[in-house]
Amino acid sequence: MRTHARVESPIGPITLVAEDGVLVGCYMDVQRHRPAPDVFGHEDPDGFAEPARQLAEYFAGVRTEFDLELRMTGTGFQRRVWAALREIPYGETESYGELAQRIGDPGASRAVGLANGKNPVGIIVPCHRVIGANGSLTGYGGGLPRKQFLLDLEARVSGRTLI
Repeated sequence: MRTHARVESPIGPITLVAEDGVLVGCYMDVQRHRPAPDVFGHEDPDGFAEPARQLAEYFAGVRTEFDLELRMTGTGFQRRVWAALREIPYGETESYGELAQRIGDPGASRAVGLANGKNPVGIIVPCHRVIGANGSLTGYGGGLPRKQFLLDLEARVSGRTLI
């Protein structure tokens, strides 16, 4: 059974989706590859206290890692990319090519980009930390201003210089 709740954030409303109590989605209000709302299930604002708390802590700059059970459905390749995203340290970035290399498929930077864009649990699985080979902000399902906001937040908190 799927349920959802909407939480406010500095980048706009975020819809959290769970299936049988396990987080399966974290979607911005305007996002490429966002599922239709009818697959979110019924609204349950009280069932998402922990993910909402952790997101609030992230945006407040006091949380650098999420500790949530996730269920991410995708192809084997997508799941490899999403697992690798979770290994990019807070406040750091990696290019699509570097990520492809790290997962053992150096010629797959475009496929990595496609898998990155279909990440169903954005922010929590930090697809915003992936950038172009030349250091530029390239594609982000939630829009480049949001990607820049998230990278700026992490740079400020970590004391690192990003883009």
